[in-house]
This record gives sequence, structure tokens and C-alpha cells, in this order.
Amino acid sequence: MSNTNQQYDDAVKTCKEVFIKKTKDYGTAWRVLRTISVVDQIFIKALRIRTIQDLKTQKVGDDIESEFKGIINYAVIGLIQLELQNPQVEDLPVEQINSLYDKYILFSKNTMLDKNHDYSEAWREMSQESFTDLILMKLMRIKQILSNDGKTIMSEGIDANYVDIINYSVFALILMGEGKH
Repeated sequence: MSNTNQQYDDAVKTCKEVFIKKTKDYGTAWRVLRTISVVDQIFIKALRIRTIQDLKTQKVGDDIESEFKGIINYAVIGLIQLELQNPQVEDLPVEQINSLYDKYILFSKNTMLDKNHDYSEAWREMSQESFTDLILMKLMRIKQILSNDGKTIMSEGIDANYVDIINYSVFALILMGEGKH
């Protein structure tokens, strides 16, 4: 488990570096995004990964690894937006964004550690295609929750789906780093 701990941190570190650099370049322009827009951004990236997986070729330079990193960052944006509510034109300080990013990555990591305990790291035997499909399924669930005015009867909410999306993406990055995908 300690190897997974370190691998998780390493995978997320590169995502956070990109996120903070883009925040310094663009500010928090993403604050205007409503939940459906964040979901659609992740959907575009996940669908692109699936297309590349199916066709085994690509025409645009960004590789699958960078798309999984983008998915992680957009899922963090989704979690931050849920907390801050009221999407608007608002430039937040980098220090606040840094803190919020760490908060949601830590929450996601702790969720992963709890699930790893119960599932014995079953994700290590999964295919990259499965991670992509599960991300797409989680996005469809979020869309359904949104069409139900954000209410669920017995299911997890939007935030839990974002956390799973982060973790599936981190798992894909870890396995890619190990040369398994």
C-alpha cells in the first residue's frame, strides 16, 4: 500500500503543477463554469481517450496521459465549484486555489485508501479501457443527477462521482507509469 501511496502522490503532483501554472496564466476563469460545463469538459477528454484506444491512432498531439491529467484537474475544478457554488466571473488568489486543490486531492486519496483496503487494489488488474468507460459512466450519472435537480434517492451525489473520476484517472496514470498501459 505504501507504494500506491507514493505513486498516487507522484501522479497528482504533475497534475497540480499544471493546474497551478495555468491558474497563474489564466487566473480562475473556470469559475464561470456550471456543473454541466465541467462535466462536458471531462466528457470530451474521456471520449477522446476512448477514441484513441479504439482507433489505436491519434491526430492531435496531446497523448492519453495528458488527457487523464486534464480529467483529474477538471474533476478538482468540479469539486471546488460545488463548494464555492454560484459560478461567476471571479478571480481567486493562487494560494486559495492551491489549498482547495490539496483539500480535494487529499479527500480523494483517503477515499481511495479506504476502498483499496476493502477491494485489495483490484484496480491494478483493470484495463485502461475500463477506467475510461467507468469515467464516462460516472459522467452520465452526474448528468442524470443534474436532470433530477441535483437530488438522489439513495445514490451518491455529484461530489462522490468526481472523486471516483479522479481516482480512476490516477489509477490509469500509475499503471501507465509502470508500463502496463
